[in-house]
Amino acid sequence: MHRIEEFFDRWKADYDFKTVAAAFGSLAVTAVFALYNGILGIYHASLWHGTICVYYLVLVILRGVIISARKRTARERDPKQFQKKVYIASAALLLLLNICLVIPVSLMVIRQKPVNMSLIPAIAMAAYTTYKVIMASVNLKRRKRSSNRLIRLLRTISFVDALVSILSLQNTLIMVNMKNESTEMLTLSAITSAAIMLAVLAISIVAMGKGLAGLKSKG
Repeated sequence: MHRIEEFFDRWKADYDFKTVAAAFGSLAVTAVFALYNGILGIYHASLWHGTICVYYLVLVILRGVIISARKRTARERDPKQFQKKVYIASAALLLLLNICLVIPVSLMVIRQKPVNMSLIPAIAMAAYTTYKVIMASVNLKRRKRSSNRLIRLLRTISFVDALVSILSLQNTLIMVNMKNESTEMLTLSAITSAAIMLAVLAISIVAMGKGLAGLKSKG
Protein backbone atom coordinates (compact mmCIF):
# COMPACT_ATOMS: atom_id res chain seq x y z
CA MET A 1 0.00 0.00 0.00
CA HIS A 2 2.87 2.35 0.80
CA ARG A 3 4.32 1.92 -2.70
CA ILE A 4 0.92 2.53 -4.25
CA GLU A 5 0.56 5.74 -2.27
CA GLU A 6 4.04 6.82 -3.35
CA PHE A 7 3.15 6.12 -6.97
CA PHE A 8 0.01 8.28 -6.89
CA ASP A 9 1.77 11.06 -4.96
CA ARG A 10 4.48 11.16 -7.61
CA TRP A 11 1.81 10.93 -10.33
CA LYS A 12 0.22 14.11 -9.00
CA ALA A 13 3.44 16.04 -8.39
CA ASP A 14 5.76 14.96 -11.22
CA TYR A 15 4.44 15.83 -14.71
CA ASP A 16 7.27 14.04 -16.51
CA PHE A 17 6.70 10.87 -14.49
CA LYS A 18 2.96 11.04 -15.17
CA THR A 19 3.60 11.39 -18.90
CA VAL A 20 6.01 8.44 -19.04
CA ALA A 21 3.76 6.22 -16.90
CA ALA A 22 0.74 7.01 -19.09
CA ALA A 23 2.79 6.40 -22.24
CA PHE A 24 4.01 3.07 -20.89
CA GLY A 25 0.44 2.03 -20.14
CA SER A 26 -0.64 3.05 -23.64
CA LEU A 27 2.31 1.14 -25.08
CA ALA A 28 1.22 -2.05 -23.29
CA VAL A 29 -2.41 -1.74 -24.43
CA THR A 30 -1.34 -0.92 -27.98
CA ALA A 31 0.98 -3.94 -28.08
CA VAL A 32 -1.90 -6.23 -27.10
CA PHE A 33 -4.16 -4.62 -29.71
CA ALA A 34 -1.47 -5.00 -32.38
CA LEU A 35 -1.06 -8.68 -31.50
CA TYR A 36 -4.83 -9.21 -31.60
CA ASN A 37 -5.11 -7.62 -35.06
CA GLY A 38 -2.07 -9.56 -36.26
CA ILE A 39 -3.68 -12.85 -35.28
CA LEU A 40 -6.96 -11.88 -36.98
CA GLY A 41 -5.07 -10.72 -40.05
CA ILE A 42 -3.33 -14.08 -40.41
CA TYR A 43 -6.39 -16.19 -39.53
CA HIS A 44 -8.81 -14.37 -41.84
CA ALA A 45 -6.23 -13.28 -44.44
CA SER A 46 -7.50 -9.76 -43.74
CA LEU A 47 -5.69 -6.80 -45.26
CA TRP A 48 -7.46 -4.48 -42.81
CA HIS A 49 -6.31 -6.29 -39.68
CA GLY A 50 -2.84 -6.79 -41.12
CA THR A 51 -2.27 -3.11 -41.88
CA ILE A 52 -3.75 -2.02 -38.54
CA CYS A 53 -1.35 -4.45 -36.84
CA VAL A 54 1.60 -2.82 -38.64
CA TYR A 55 0.36 0.67 -37.70
CA TYR A 56 0.12 -0.16 -34.01
CA LEU A 57 3.45 -2.00 -34.01
CA VAL A 58 5.14 1.13 -35.35
CA LEU A 59 3.33 3.17 -32.67
CA VAL A 60 4.61 0.76 -29.98
CA ILE A 61 8.17 1.02 -31.29
CA LEU A 62 7.95 4.82 -31.44
CA ARG A 63 6.77 5.14 -27.84
CA GLY A 64 9.28 2.52 -26.72
CA VAL A 65 12.18 4.37 -28.34
CA ILE A 66 11.27 7.65 -26.64
CA ILE A 67 10.64 6.10 -23.20
CA SER A 68 13.92 4.19 -23.22
CA ALA A 69 15.81 7.22 -24.60
CA ARG A 70 14.60 9.40 -21.73
CA LYS A 71 16.17 7.02 -19.23
CA ARG A 72 19.43 6.84 -21.17
CA THR A 73 19.85 10.58 -21.75
CA ALA A 74 21.36 11.31 -18.33
CA ARG A 75 23.98 8.57 -18.79
CA GLU A 76 25.18 9.81 -22.18
CA ARG A 77 28.36 11.84 -22.51
CA ASP A 78 26.64 14.25 -24.89
CA PRO A 79 22.91 14.36 -23.93
CA LYS A 80 22.03 16.97 -26.58
CA GLN A 81 23.58 14.97 -29.39
CA PHE A 82 21.87 11.83 -28.11
CA GLN A 83 18.48 13.57 -28.01
CA LYS A 84 19.05 14.81 -31.54
CA LYS A 85 19.64 11.25 -32.72
CA VAL A 86 16.47 10.13 -30.92
CA TYR A 87 14.52 12.91 -32.62
CA ILE A 88 15.83 11.89 -36.04
CA ALA A 89 14.85 8.26 -35.36
CA SER A 90 11.45 9.41 -34.08
CA ALA A 91 10.96 11.57 -37.18
CA ALA A 92 11.57 8.53 -39.39
CA LEU A 93 9.11 6.47 -37.34
CA LEU A 94 6.49 9.24 -37.42
CA LEU A 95 6.82 9.39 -41.19
CA LEU A 96 6.43 5.61 -41.36
CA LEU A 97 3.40 5.88 -39.05
CA ASN A 98 1.75 8.31 -41.49
CA ILE A 99 2.53 6.00 -44.42
CA CYS A 100 1.03 3.05 -42.52
CA LEU A 101 -2.30 4.93 -42.35
CA VAL A 102 -2.74 5.07 -46.12
CA ILE A 103 -4.05 1.52 -46.67
CA PRO A 104 -6.39 1.26 -43.64
CA VAL A 105 -7.82 4.73 -44.32
CA SER A 106 -8.41 3.77 -47.96
CA LEU A 107 -10.21 0.62 -46.80
CA MET A 108 -12.37 2.66 -44.43
CA VAL A 109 -13.30 5.16 -47.12
CA ILE A 110 -14.48 2.43 -49.52
CA ARG A 111 -16.20 0.69 -46.59
CA GLN A 112 -14.05 -2.42 -46.61
CA LYS A 113 -13.36 -2.26 -42.88
CA PRO A 114 -14.90 -5.27 -41.08
CA VAL A 115 -17.38 -4.13 -38.43
CA ASN A 116 -18.98 -6.72 -36.16
CA MET A 117 -20.71 -4.60 -33.54
CA SER A 118 -24.17 -3.27 -32.82
CA LEU A 119 -25.09 0.35 -32.17
CA ILE A 120 -24.63 0.17 -28.36
CA PRO A 121 -20.94 -0.94 -28.46
CA ALA A 122 -20.38 1.67 -31.16
CA ILE A 123 -21.79 4.35 -28.84
CA ALA A 124 -19.54 3.10 -26.04
CA MET A 125 -16.60 3.34 -28.45
CA ALA A 126 -17.66 6.91 -29.24
CA ALA A 127 -17.72 7.82 -25.54
CA TYR A 128 -14.23 6.38 -24.98
CA THR A 129 -12.87 8.11 -28.09
CA THR A 130 -14.34 11.43 -26.91
CA TYR A 131 -12.63 11.01 -23.53
CA LYS A 132 -9.37 10.05 -25.23
CA VAL A 133 -9.45 13.09 -27.51
CA ILE A 134 -10.29 15.50 -24.67
CA MET A 135 -7.47 14.20 -22.45
CA ALA A 136 -4.98 14.17 -25.34
CA SER A 137 -5.94 17.76 -26.24
CA VAL A 138 -5.59 18.96 -22.64
CA ASN A 139 -2.22 17.26 -22.25
CA LEU A 140 -1.03 18.61 -25.60
CA LYS A 141 -1.77 22.12 -24.34
CA ARG A 142 -0.01 21.41 -21.03
CA ARG A 143 3.07 19.79 -22.56
CA LYS A 144 5.08 23.01 -22.09
CA ARG A 145 5.06 22.29 -18.36
CA SER A 146 7.97 19.99 -19.09
CA SER A 147 11.36 21.23 -20.25
CA ASN A 148 12.15 17.76 -21.59
CA ARG A 149 11.52 17.66 -25.33
CA LEU A 150 11.06 13.89 -25.32
CA ILE A 151 8.23 14.27 -22.81
CA ARG A 152 6.60 16.86 -25.07
CA LEU A 153 6.97 14.50 -28.00
CA LEU A 154 5.18 11.73 -26.09
CA ARG A 155 2.20 14.05 -25.55
CA THR A 156 2.17 14.96 -29.25
CA ILE A 157 2.16 11.28 -30.22
CA SER A 158 -0.78 10.66 -27.86
CA PHE A 159 -2.69 13.44 -29.63
CA VAL A 160 -1.91 11.90 -33.03
CA ASP A 161 -3.16 8.54 -31.74
CA ALA A 162 -6.39 10.23 -30.58
CA LEU A 163 -6.95 11.78 -34.03
CA VAL A 164 -6.59 8.35 -35.64
CA SER A 165 -9.18 7.04 -33.15
CA ILE A 166 -11.61 9.69 -34.40
CA LEU A 167 -11.01 8.50 -37.95
CA SER A 168 -11.73 4.89 -37.04
CA LEU A 169 -14.80 5.85 -34.98
CA GLN A 170 -16.27 7.93 -37.78
CA ASN A 171 -16.10 5.13 -40.30
CA THR A 172 -17.34 2.55 -37.78
CA LEU A 173 -20.44 4.62 -36.98
CA ILE A 174 -21.11 5.19 -40.68
CA MET A 175 -21.04 1.46 -41.43
CA VAL A 176 -23.05 0.49 -38.35
CA ASN A 177 -25.85 2.92 -39.19
CA MET A 178 -25.90 2.72 -42.99
CA LYS A 179 -28.45 0.39 -44.53
CA ASN A 180 -27.88 1.16 -48.19
CA GLU A 181 -25.06 2.40 -50.41
CA SER A 182 -24.66 6.16 -50.19
CA THR A 183 -22.47 8.25 -52.46
CA GLU A 184 -22.88 11.23 -50.12
CA MET A 185 -21.53 9.29 -47.13
CA LEU A 186 -18.66 7.96 -49.23
CA THR A 187 -17.74 11.51 -50.20
CA LEU A 188 -18.04 12.76 -46.61
CA SER A 189 -15.90 9.89 -45.34
CA ALA A 190 -13.24 10.58 -47.97
CA ILE A 191 -13.11 14.32 -47.18
CA THR A 192 -12.94 13.95 -43.39
CA SER A 193 -10.46 11.08 -43.61
CA ALA A 194 -8.19 13.15 -45.85
CA ALA A 195 -8.49 16.13 -43.49
CA ILE A 196 -7.52 14.08 -40.44
CA MET A 197 -4.63 12.42 -42.24
CA LEU A 198 -3.32 15.84 -43.33
CA ALA A 199 -3.71 17.11 -39.76
CA VAL A 200 -1.73 14.13 -38.43
CA LEU A 201 0.99 14.71 -41.02
CA ALA A 202 1.14 18.46 -40.26
CA ILE A 203 1.33 17.90 -36.50
CA SER A 204 4.10 15.34 -36.98
CA ILE A 205 6.16 17.65 -39.20
CA VAL A 206 5.71 20.69 -36.92
CA ALA A 207 6.54 18.73 -33.76
CA MET A 208 9.69 17.21 -35.19
CA GLY A 209 10.75 20.50 -36.79
CA LYS A 210 10.42 22.43 -33.53
CA GLY A 211 12.18 19.70 -31.58
CA LEU A 212 15.17 19.52 -33.91
CA ALA A 213 15.38 23.31 -34.17
CA GLY A 214 15.37 23.63 -30.37
CA LEU A 215 18.09 21.04 -29.95
CA LYS A 216 20.20 22.68 -32.67
CA SER A 217 19.92 26.13 -31.10
CA LYS A 218 20.95 24.80 -27.69
CA GLY A 219 23.75 22.67 -29.16
